[in-house]
Amino acid sequence: MNIFKTNKQTLSTLREIPFKLERDIQSLFERNLELLTSFKLVKSEFTIKSNRIDTLAFDPESQAFVIIEYKRSQNYSVVDQGVSYLNLMLEYRADFIVEYNEVHGVSLKRTDVDWSQSRIVFVSPSFTDFQKQSTNFKDLGIELWEIKQFENEIVIVNPIGKSKSAPSIRQVQQTDGSDIDKVVREIKVYMEEDHLEGKNDDIKELYETFKNAILNLSPDIQVDPKKLYVAFKKQKNIVDIEIQQKALKLWINLRKGQLQDEKGLAKDVSQSGHWGNGDYGLIVADTTNLEYIMSLVKQAILN
Repeated sequence: MNIFKTNKQTLSTLREIPFKLERDIQSLFERNLELLTSFKLVKSEFTIKSNRIDTLAFDPESQAFVIIEYKRSQNYSVVDQGVSYLNLMLEYRADFIVEYNEVHGVSLKRTDVDWSQSRIVFVSPSFTDFQKQSTNFKDLGIELWEIKQFENEIVIVNPIGKSKSAPSIRQVQQTDGSDIDKVVREIKVYMEEDHLEGKNDDIKELYETFKNAILNLSPDIQVDPKKLYVAFKKQKNIVDIEIQQKALKLWINLRKGQLQDEKGLAKDVSQSGHWGNGDYGLIVADTTNLEYIMSLVKQAILN
């Protein structure tokens, strides 16, 4: 990625400033954790069974713990360490619960956590092709995020997505009782295919139409399938879609009173239980109001 600055229509390259220490990456990431990830910080330097975890966080959307590890060099195995730490979390769940409750002063129960959504995020200035390929399984709970800093106090954070043709780890993993076998059996990474399974062609086509319309609103919107819905994000959730049998249920991520909806299509769901983010929900069974609904979704982007 080339980063430029402009001066009267003349471009010049911004110089990358290497991180001196892994701790520098960790400090920057932890200070801005909610902005970068929407995760809640639980503990920096969390130690369990002689293992030191750089950052322990909690994802309120998935109701799951997230381990974050920072690396400045490239000479390490993300799969080996990732699987080891995930297995450690699944084996000592009570320790993670206790730490969360002590830090935040709440009574989170083991059943309040969706352990199947546990994952580990590696943050580094760069990853080798081998590291990217070794984690390129659509259902492996290991993520790679690149972070770079440049002069003029510019920082770029780029999650490395899985390829569209990424295989399932279950296609190559043997059932042998190993750490990776345990992780594969307990952790579930959801894909769009999971939400479309069993749906008729009309609903699949309707979803694709709304999906493409949302993605056309901004070039950097990401599709992030969750357990109960498909999230569309740009730093934060913009709109979430639950794919039902005969319709789509949308939640627009704006607080009550923030949405300008002259047609009154979106309902106030701020006082009712719902899965997606935001206080506005609507159900669509066709494309009649597609363009107008996109004008509502766009408000969540601009807000």
